Amino acid sequence: MDVKEREKKTPEAAAEKENAKKGGNSQLWIGVLLMVVCAACLCAGQLIWNLYDGLLPMTLGFLVYVGGAGAMLYAYHFGSVSLLQPLNSISYIFSTILGAVVLKESVTPLKVVAVVVILVGVYILAAGGKKEE
Repeated sequence: MDVKEREKKTPEAAAEKENAKKGGNSQLWIGVLLMVVCAACLCAGQLIWNLYDGLLPMTLGFLVYVGGAGAMLYAYHFGSVSLLQPLNSISYIFSTILGAVVLKESVTPLKVVAVVVILVGVYILAAGGKKEE
């Protein structure tokens, strides 16, 4: 068996073939969107835990958090883990925004630069992954 035949029989090759059948790169954006939902849910769940005490808020925060984890797991059906998992870093952006708006935390110029760097990185990952898939 030569190299090309072996590549066709690997799980990665099967996943790529399946992805192509599902619509290829257009499906990747669904995965990216689901990772954004994941990051937002993770931050919202943690914010609920931070703001409120008691069993009901703890349960609500947990359910929101689990919803985010579910979105992340489902996202992996639309793209590779190596592409989608780093996109979860946008949770830092959501945390910065929620901290400023809800918790009245200060946003320094350095935090703004960090948010811009994260946004650029997310865009590069998403655009680069679209070409690779």
